[in-house]
Amino acid sequence: MGRKDASTSRTPVDQYRKQIGKQDYKKTRPMLRATRLKAEAKRTALGVKEVALVLAAILVFLLAFYAFFYLNISNEVDLDLDPEEN
Repeated sequence: MGRKDASTSRTPVDQYRKQIGKQDYKKTRPMLRATRLKAEAKRTALGVKEVALVLAAILVFLLAFYAFFYLNISNEVDLDLDPEEN
């Protein structure tokens, strides 16, 4: 008999969980689907750090490409301006 009385008194945490469960059950399917899609989009979205790293990598590549051709062209121009040639 003591067990039956003990089971009726729940801890506040259990009561809170039951209340949250009831509220979640009352939601409609489209609302639950929207919440799930929103959470999934948030997990898979690119962060600012990833975008910044990609942009920095592209910028470094372009600067290296530019520097390579700039140095090649500047060396060719120096050879063309050689004053000792007739």
